[in-house]
Amino acid sequence: MSLLKKCAQQLLEKTNLSSQTIAATTSAFHTSPICNRVQAGRYRVTTKRNRALTYEMANPPHYIAHRKAWNSWNTSTMLDGLRSSQTAIEDLFMRKFMTGTWHALIVSEVIIKRQHNMIRISAIVRQAISPRKMYFLIGYTEELLSYWLQCPVTLELQTVADKNDVIFKYI
Repeated sequence: MSLLKKCAQQLLEKTNLSSQTIAATTSAFHTSPICNRVQAGRYRVTTKRNRALTYEMANPPHYIAHRKAWNSWNTSTMLDGLRSSQTAIEDLFMRKFMTGTWHALIVSEVIIKRQHNMIRISAIVRQAISPRKMYFLIGYTEELLSYWLQCPVTLELQTVADKNDVIFKYI
């Protein structure tokens, strides 16, 4: 008799519980092997192979720090780091603000780098608007984020003529 059944019988004898209660508690024990299938951070292959991926998206998550980089560079996630939750919320806010302000212009991931009291935001932007409007959006974004976050914010933007220029491969 298996060890699990022996333990269940001893528990039943000592506590006088019904067999249905014991069966319910023992059915939650799984003996299947560990499932090593890693799915997170990977893109599914489409049937027509028409999903465009950038270089960062094409590399799986286990290549972080080898062939791809982190999207946020800061020291708050270290052991006993300060403001880790506030930093994560601020990073999310900055990304949402950038994608909303630069609507349909950002063609890559928004990279946030924090150094001392300064925040640098990097992205690749399409050249779909005039340079005058682009300079206005740069100043507008830097001023508002600097005011809200209470530290200097600098945008480091690269421009491409077409969004197809950043496509690495199709899956």
